[in-house]
Amino acid sequence: LRKPYRFRPGVVALREIRHYQRSTELLIRRLPFQRLVKEITYSYKARAPFLCADTNNSPAILALQEAAESHLISLFEDTNLLTLHAKRVTISPRDMILARRLRGDIVKGF
Repeated sequence: LRKPYRFRPGVVALREIRHYQRSTELLIRRLPFQRLVKEITYSYKARAPFLCADTNNSPAILALQEAAESHLISLFEDTNLLTLHAKRVTISPRDMILARRLRGDIVKGF
């Protein structure tokens, strides 16, 4: 029996990165994302029922998912740049916190 070919470390990871950079499909599954949107919507309905309309509007949920994934990808790109600037290869939570702070997503102390 012959052993399967073993790629060098990082080769498969780079191949996956190129694959996902070329693709345009959404990476978060639809149903869990839809459940999350409904959960958040119901929490707002309890406080202000006039703010929430129909939650089963699939084009709106699809647009929310597209925007959320775009935001996350952009955040990870900024985090990776900060990691490379610190001469490291692995991202850490402090890189993401700094990326969010530099973007203005969070205020110091929160």
